[in-house]
Amino acid sequence: MIEVKGVSKSFGSNQVLKDISFDVKEGEVVVLVGPSGSGKSTLLRCINFLEEFQAGEILVDGAAVGYSGGTSGPSRRRQSEADVANLRTKAGMVFQNYNLFPHKTAIENVMMGPVLVNKDSKADARAHGLELLAKVGLKDRADHFPSQLSGGQQQRVAIARALAMRPKVMLFDEVTSALDPELVDEVLKTLRDLSNEGMTMIIVTHEMQFARDVADRLLFFYQGVIIEDGPPAEVFANPKTERFQTFVKRFQANSHRG
Repeated sequence: MIEVKGVSKSFGSNQVLKDISFDVKEGEVVVLVGPSGSGKSTLLRCINFLEEFQAGEILVDGAAVGYSGGTSGPSRRRQSEADVANLRTKAGMVFQNYNLFPHKTAIENVMMGPVLVNKDSKADARAHGLELLAKVGLKDRADHFPSQLSGGQQQRVAIARALAMRPKVMLFDEVTSALDPELVDEVLKTLRDLSNEGMTMIIVTHEMQFARDVADRLLFFYQGVIIEDGPPAEVFANPKTERFQTFVKRFQANSHRG
């Protein structure tokens, strides 16, 4: 469903992704962990072509992301805005900040994409939007404005909004990091439910227990490189690198202090 082949990305002289390659199968949940600045969020943004990348190739459901004509060199061409927009209907993305329109209700936020981009009727978009708000436990908040919702509720509306475009894959970029601790579980429950339904997902998170429980595969990023890759139970039990051992110990210590 997702193929990442030799992707490299730099901001000026700072190379944040270094020849990254991995695949995600249909229905698979892949969790990306690692210290801040290791390239996890940048990779997600490249998959959704919110960031351009200098080399490599990304495919979502068989379609090239951002470029055609090879992985590098003069034959490599940037795709049209129409192609990029089409990609984004396949790959829904949810950020750590909810980015809801404050002057629109929850259901209006969820309906916007299907009406404006997919040209769905307002009646169809509303019916589907209410189903999605029910899925994330917020049907009774459909007519509330973002200011009337908690942070966890706003994040669940953002997830429903992304799902409204009927994406093939979902990308989650630290969606619980801006939430108060007591609101984290309600968002993680929504991600667990999506996993149980077979949604293909890549999730950037610092929630180690969630990664253990939900992920099919865990990738550990360090300085723009994947240095651990495997089923979470296996990776946690037998880490190949000292860097990952240190990372896990630090989070275990923080959770015990909490």
